Amino acid sequence: MSLNTIDATLLQKMFLAGAKSIEAKKEYINELNVFPVPDGDTGTNMTLTIMSAAKEVSAIEAPDMKSLAKAISSGSLRGARGNSGVILSQLFRGFTKEVKEHSVIDVPVMANAFQKAVETAYKAVMKPKEGTILTVAKGAAERAAELVGETDDLEYFGAEVIKHMEEVLAYTPELLPVLKEAGVVDSGGSGLVEVVKGAYEAMLGKEVDFGIMEQPKAAPERPAGVVNSEGIETSDIKFGYCTEFIIMLEKEYTGQTEYEFKAFLESIGDSIVVVSDDDIVKVHVHTNDPGLAIQRALTYGSLTKMKIDNMREEHNEKVILEAEKQAAVIRGQEAEKKPQEQEVVQERAASTEPRKAVGFVAVSIGNGINEIFKGLGVDYLIEGGQTMNPSTEDMLNAIEQVSADTIFILPNNSNIILAANQAKALTEDKEIIVIPSKTVPQGIAAMINYVYDKSAAENEQFMTDGMHAVRSGQVTYAVRDTSIDGKEIHQGDIMGLDDKTILAVGKNIADTTIELVDAMVDENSELISLYYGSETAREDAKAVAARIEKLYPDVDVEVHDGGQPIYYYVLSVE
Repeated sequence: MSLNTIDATLLQKMFLAGAKSIEAKKEYINELNVFPVPDGDTGTNMTLTIMSAAKEVSAIEAPDMKSLAKAISSGSLRGARGNSGVILSQLFRGFTKEVKEHSVIDVPVMANAFQKAVETAYKAVMKPKEGTILTVAKGAAERAAELVGETDDLEYFGAEVIKHMEEVLAYTPELLPVLKEAGVVDSGGSGLVEVVKGAYEAMLGKEVDFGIMEQPKAAPERPAGVVNSEGIETSDIKFGYCTEFIIMLEKEYTGQTEYEFKAFLESIGDSIVVVSDDDIVKVHVHTNDPGLAIQRALTYGSLTKMKIDNMREEHNEKVILEAEKQAAVIRGQEAEKKPQEQEVVQERAASTEPRKAVGFVAVSIGNGINEIFKGLGVDYLIEGGQTMNPSTEDMLNAIEQVSADTIFILPNNSNIILAANQAKALTEDKEIIVIPSKTVPQGIAAMINYVYDKSAAENEQFMTDGMHAVRSGQVTYAVRDTSIDGKEIHQGDIMGLDDKTILAVGKNIADTTIELVDAMVDENSELISLYYGSETAREDAKAVAARIEKLYPDVDVEVHDGGQPIYYYVLSVE
């Protein structure tokens, strides 16, 4: 008996089964990563991404295509971690654009959804690379298009698509030589196959335990913001009332309507945030007359979650932070009571500090490096980096906390740049500039090159140029056996990596570090900065620096306490 259509209830089961499938295989997918570094691997990132959406999907009691599409798209977009996670979220985003327009899915709709998914994902990547998850997704879409008109049986359709995806996945080493040398297929493509296979099995009626659809544990949360403990001068507060509410739309609300509403709010206040989400509009404004904002909002619908604070009654930042902590506890309790309102309850306004022209957000990896970034003027630090790639939601939360018209984001890791760009695309009330820093030293160089009396556009160029003038290196250990660029690497070996590949392999940390530096230094090098990690003694770092100074007497060597985990040394040559 053939299956010709998929309704919303079945699609919900299929999506959750796909999430369970990749969660079960995430460690296997992690092992496929070419570089054997101890990092936030592909399987983990893709699982964290899809589980963010699965949590929202599983909460829908009576699903329809539109509600499912919204949960899948928004949940994965905000939860996306790492390049593989961001690409997966974009595949889901494109897929849901198609299916939300239909009450049921048949073969033509599924084929169109696959095509839309691929188009959306390719557009999200500046330089798409074949031999990756994108190639496997494209293979699925191409086979799906061929099957339209050939069959209306979704069981046969799904089996054929998966078969072709596996064939394309097996071919990825021929497209990326580094995969072939390491003897593995693409890890992101493998993750995508697992998602589709899990969904297919649920479509066939396989029972899946959906009892626990919780997101995998991320790194422990740490306070990362830079807090100003000085008292707030109330005379500097131009608009005294922090006003927040949610409009439950009852009338047509178009792009033009929102533009006019924002213009009105700008005429009576500042620090304006207006976020539209289907039939809900979330509003935040600082004004001297909250009644005017409320009266205008009532012309669009009814109001809920209203909150008005007199900021002039707050005497210092400490009081404000304590109030925020208490509010967070209350919001958490409300969210437990009303899961369906969780997204609304958690939406918060930006910092209550007076809005400034420019702010900075950086991803950082250790206490010492945190202090360096703070000293250079970074407003908010996101703990994470290589060991746990921050999500798009983490980026959005950081943006929300920095009260500035323009915010520069420094991802400081090549696997976080896409998530930063995704957060930029989701931010409407502030100008976001992502400086594509791939390492911490590049981020530090970018901050050093910021010029305070220049425009944002000029500084984007200054910071990017400064970033590219630095060559970065890292010293860590191998977590698995592999072969890269002719180097045989065994688990436990010490590795020295630059921005692109592994330059040194050895058994001794100091010797491997010297070998890495030797491969990076040239006749134009003037300064070597050595940031030692949490597992490296300062005396050992000084000894390494002394060896470098002896080898390169014309190059200055600086030693800094980075405090980073995993990496014995992070270094830069400029």
